[in-house]
Amino acid sequence: MTETTPGWLTEDELGMARARMPVLYVEAVPVRVDETGDVTGIGLLLRIGTDGTISRALVSGRVLHHERVRDALLRHLEKDLGSVALPRVPASLQPFTVAEYFPTTGVTPFHDPRQHAVSLAYVVPVAGDCRPRQDALDLVWFSPQEAASPAVQNEMPGGHGALLKQALAHMGHIY
Repeated sequence: MTETTPGWLTEDELGMARARMPVLYVEAVPVRVDETGDVTGIGLLLRIGTDGTISRALVSGRVLHHERVRDALLRHLEKDLGSVALPRVPASLQPFTVAEYFPTTGVTPFHDPRQHAVSLAYVVPVAGDCRPRQDALDLVWFSPQEAASPAVQNEMPGGHGALLKQALAHMGHIY
């Protein structure tokens, strides 16, 4: 199959790039907020891995060549949460952290066996109806306290649990 979208790499080209340089990603923690701005819910995707395991995940994806970070974030939010999720990306786009994923375990809390990746992580309020698309089975809303629980954290591979705890701390929820 020939790829016609500019900025996309073939699987071979992506494999070669991943072997030679870090790849830029964006990650989003979708949240529901009340009228005072307090976080009432954390949205986590339910996914099935290539090995058949079921896990929870954040919204995540690559930034394409010649794509603004804001556009990549919105593209992945729409891809994973649906077109009527109504994300409210702030005018001043500042990540709550920068996560660095390594193919070698133990370098950081973040691990991706495919590559060295650098990810800009954001908390993004969503106001609309979220219906997971692509490879997500479901989107489940957790209270901040539930999201910080060991049961939920253990369902998040590759360091996403640690990233979620950082997001919760950023929002003032330390458990």
